[in-house]
Amino acid sequence: MTISIWRYSHLTLALISSLFLVVASITGIILAVEPISHQTKGYAVADLDQVPLATTITALKDSYDEVLGLEVESSGFVKASVLTMEMETLDVYIDPFTGEQLGEVEERPYVYTFATNVHRSLFLKIIGRFFVGLISLLLLIIAVTGLVLLAKRQGGFLKLFTKVQKDYFELKYHVVLSRWFFIPIIILAFTGVYLSAEKFNLLPKTTVDQVEVQVSNSAQKYENIADIPFFKETTLAEIRQVEFPFSDDPEEYYLIALQDKEVEVHQQTGEIVSKGDYPFVTLASRLSLVLHTGEGNVIWSVILLLASASILFFMYSGFVMTLKRRKKAKGVSQMPDKDECEYVILVGSESGTAFDFAQRFYNGLTQVGKKVYLTELNKYSVYAKAKNIIVFTSTYGEGEPPTNARKFPAIFSTVTQPNAIAYSVVGFGSLDYPDYCKYAIDVNQQIYADDSFERQLPLFKINQADFESFELWLIQFSNKVGFTIPVERPLIHKKKYKKVDFEVVERTDLNVDDTFLLRLRPVSKIDFTSGDLLAIFPNNDEMVRQYSIARVVGDILLSIKKHELGRGSNFLYGLETGQFFKAAIDVNPHFHLPKNAKNSIFISNGTGIAPFLGMISENTAQNITLFW
Repeated sequence: MTISIWRYSHLTLALISSLFLVVASITGIILAVEPISHQTKGYAVADLDQVPLATTITALKDSYDEVLGLEVESSGFVKASVLTMEMETLDVYIDPFTGEQLGEVEERPYVYTFATNVHRSLFLKIIGRFFVGLISLLLLIIAVTGLVLLAKRQGGFLKLFTKVQKDYFELKYHVVLSRWFFIPIIILAFTGVYLSAEKFNLLPKTTVDQVEVQVSNSAQKYENIADIPFFKETTLAEIRQVEFPFSDDPEEYYLIALQDKEVEVHQQTGEIVSKGDYPFVTLASRLSLVLHTGEGNVIWSVILLLASASILFFMYSGFVMTLKRRKKAKGVSQMPDKDECEYVILVGSESGTAFDFAQRFYNGLTQVGKKVYLTELNKYSVYAKAKNIIVFTSTYGEGEPPTNARKFPAIFSTVTQPNAIAYSVVGFGSLDYPDYCKYAIDVNQQIYADDSFERQLPLFKINQADFESFELWLIQFSNKVGFTIPVERPLIHKKKYKKVDFEVVERTDLNVDDTFLLRLRPVSKIDFTSGDLLAIFPNNDEMVRQYSIARVVGDILLSIKKHELGRGSNFLYGLETGQFFKAAIDVNPHFHLPKNAKNSIFISNGTGIAPFLGMISENTAQNITLFW
């Protein structure tokens, strides 16, 4: 299937189910707190596999006049239903060794009851249960299509956890969080579908067929239950529930629900008089309920809570991504006819980045009076008066074309242009991926092989949508066509810096090559390391200047070359020992010394040696070679 089908399915299903998913996610977060809160009561019994059932039954009978039942919760709590002296039934948590009451079973808080009703049926009873089941199914499909898209973006399923391409917040963390939570979300959705199917009786029967077991009339009878082998050998870890006999009548049996079957046990001999294995559907339903609710496992409950919260974030970030993509890919409202244009811009764009650059380039050409036609690569056709074709294309996944460019190779081979055309190809991608600009390379080779096209410029690759790189290509293109093309720069959100005070500890005089050293000490305690950047603001100028840091005994050491007209270098050289000024630390993790590397090679020229001096001074374990 093509990437467009996966993406549109993912988006359409998310939009259809958005309101229900919001409700389900919020109530899911609330319900995920319940098992965590329950576990904090501290009644859980460790090593249930070391507690014989006989010990607990004996302790209960010694502590209470009558015992009706016993239950071992998945949380590890042991609960008993007993009859008090006032002839009232009471559910209590007990110590299985002594029968001592640890606490009463409290009524479920209203917030959880309310959230459960909303989560299961939206207060719409049968109709609501149907919608909840349907939404669970849609969530499952959304998760699967999202996983496919994630694999496509990362370059395959085996590369799901490779480095994520740098991008805006919503897109980056849509990818990052989906890598961590796609398994819990798929489990939540699948178990939701399964439990809904169970409620609507769409699964095979779950009744237990009890089979009578022939017992011996000569079986040994015991006066004390603690002596009966079955009760001595069966531990609480194997028990789910025990229903006590109503009287001492030998015809009254213990009804015991084990993990995989139910048995009736003679209260005097310990013989199994009947048994029945649970059907697979029953076991699957029980597992589905535990996986869906997190009951009995705090860690899994926390994971479910975070997964439910992540669904809300995915809806928000997906909505933002869609708006950004549509905004970037928005076509030009009025263009000349394609057969009247001298310049044709063909675009292949998955996220809208390449389209944004193409749009700016289109506006620049139009501004200088050129007739320009902009369209997708999929819509390539004959252009009667075209003299220049410029291709802007990104690459998706493992060297695949974007959705709006996948038809281009086939179309190109069937179209013959009436004129000789000069062409240029600009590829957009990320060096973090092995198939960097792969599709742009393919397009460039295909056009180059056609004799009716003349290469105007070599293939130009742009990493991480770097606008400065694009401007370099623009200069080359302008030189080729003989006129300057004005292109509007994208708005850049100014980074907010947290300024702190620094004291000038030492400043050397100028060397013969106009370089000097500046040692600074932060007034307050701040975290920084060699390779980070010091951001300064000369004379309160809004334009920030950055210098690479060497950390030396807690101080900052800068190596600076003074330029005659350099505002930053002149400002720093003008500082005197003991003077204070404000600056900020800009953390630069990509230039930190790797902690686990056994050998490192440093290459620098001129004042670029500064961070390496700090790394060398703090190094205690690595072999370092410096080229300067």
